[in-house]
Amino acid sequence: MASASSVSSATGEREKEISMDDLNSSSNSHSLDPVAQETEANILPAVEQEPQGDLEQQVTEKGPTPGLTDPSSFPDGGLEAWLVVFGAFCCLFCSFGWINCIGVFQNYYQETLLKQYSPSTVSWIPSVETFLMFLGGPVCGKLYDNYGPRYLLLGGTFLHVFGLMMTSLSTEYYQFILSQGICSPLGASAVFYPAMSSVSTWFYRNRAFAFGAMASGSSLGGVIFPILVQQLIPKVGFPWAMRSAAFLILFMLILANLTVKSRLPPTPKPLRLMEFITPLYEPPFGLIVVASFFFFFGLYIPFNFIIIEATSVVGMSSNLASYLLAILNAASVFGRTIPGFIADRYGRFNTMIIITYFSSIIVLALWLPARANAPTILFAALYGFGSGAFVSLAPALVAQVSDIRTIGVRTGTLFAIISTASLAGSPIGGALIVDEK
Repeated sequence: MASASSVSSATGEREKEISMDDLNSSSNSHSLDPVAQETEANILPAVEQEPQGDLEQQVTEKGPTPGLTDPSSFPDGGLEAWLVVFGAFCCLFCSFGWINCIGVFQNYYQETLLKQYSPSTVSWIPSVETFLMFLGGPVCGKLYDNYGPRYLLLGGTFLHVFGLMMTSLSTEYYQFILSQGICSPLGASAVFYPAMSSVSTWFYRNRAFAFGAMASGSSLGGVIFPILVQQLIPKVGFPWAMRSAAFLILFMLILANLTVKSRLPPTPKPLRLMEFITPLYEPPFGLIVVASFFFFFGLYIPFNFIIIEATSVVGMSSNLASYLLAILNAASVFGRTIPGFIADRYGRFNTMIIITYFSSIIVLALWLPARANAPTILFAALYGFGSGAFVSLAPALVAQVSDIRTIGVRTGTLFAIISTASLAGSPIGGALIVDEK
C-alpha cells in the first residue's frame, strides 16, 4: 500500500510538472506569435510623443503636405528663412512703421490744414487708418491661406503708395479720410498680414525671436518717418514730404516683393464664415483675443497725443517734442527683439503678462503725472519698449495655440477684432483732452 501510495504521489507531481511546462510553452508561443501581439496600441501607427503646450503641433486637418507642418520640418534659420524675415522687416517698416508716426499728423493737421476742427474730429483720420489696417485681417488672412503672399503684396504695394500720393494732394477733411484714412491703410493691411504669416511658416523654436526681428522694422519706420516728415515739411512743403515718404515705401516694398514667400504651398478652400468664428470658441485663442482687445483700447493714445500733451501741458519746446515719437519708436526696437528672445526660452505667455503690466503701470505712474521734460522723455522710451513687445509677441501667441496651416485666418481674426478698440481709443482720448481744457 505504501508503495502504491508513493507511486501515485510521484505520478501526480509529474503531471503537475507537465501541465506547468505546457502552460509556460503556451505562454511563450503566444508572446512570440505576431498575430497574438496585435492589440489596439500597436495596430495604430506609432505617434511621436510631442509636448502638449503648443496646440499647433496637434494637426488634425488632412492636408496635401502634412510633413511640412511637423515641428521638426521647420528650418528655424538658414539664408532663405532669414531673407523672408528681411522682407517682412521691410513690410512692417512700411505698414506698422507708418502707423506709428500718426502722432505727427495729428499735431500738424490740428495746427495748420485742419485747425478749424476739434482734436477729437482730427483724430478720426489716424484712428480710421489704424482700424482699417487691422480690420483687413480676415480677408487678407483667407487670401493668404488660399493663394499665398504674392498677390497680396503686389496689390498692397499699389494701394499704400497710391493712397499716400493722393494724401499729398489733399486739402479738405474728407479727402484726408479717403486717401490717408482708407486707401493707404488697406494697402498697408495687405502688406502686413502676409509678411507676418509667412515668417510663421519658417520658424518654430525661434519664432518669437524671428517675429521680434521682423517687428523691429516697424520701430525703425516709426523713428525715420516722423523725422523725415517733420524735417521735409518746412523745406519742401507738405505735398512733397508725403511724396518722399511714398517713394521710400515703394522702394522698401519692392524688396519685400522679391523676398517674402511662404514655405507651405497654398491650399485653396471655399470661404466659410464659421472658420473665422469657430476659433473664438477655443479658450486659449478666445482669451488671447479678449486680452489683446483691452490692451489695444489704449495702445495708440500715447502715440497720438504725446506730442500735443508735451507742448500744451508739460511746456516742452516744439523742437524737442517733435522727437518724442522717434524716441518712443527707437526704444521699441529693443522691445520687439529682446522680449522675443526671452519668450522663446521662458515662455511666451509669461513674457506677455509681464510686458502688459509694465506698459499699464508706466502710463498711470509716469506719463499722467509728468510735468517736466525728463519724465516725459523717459516715458516715451519705456512705453516704446513695452508696446513694441506686445506687437511682436501677439502673433507668436496665436501661432502657439493654432494649426500653422490656418495661421492666416486666425491672425486676421485677432487683429480684426482688436481693430475696433483702436478705432474708439483715440477719439475718446481727444474728447478727454477737450474736456480737460
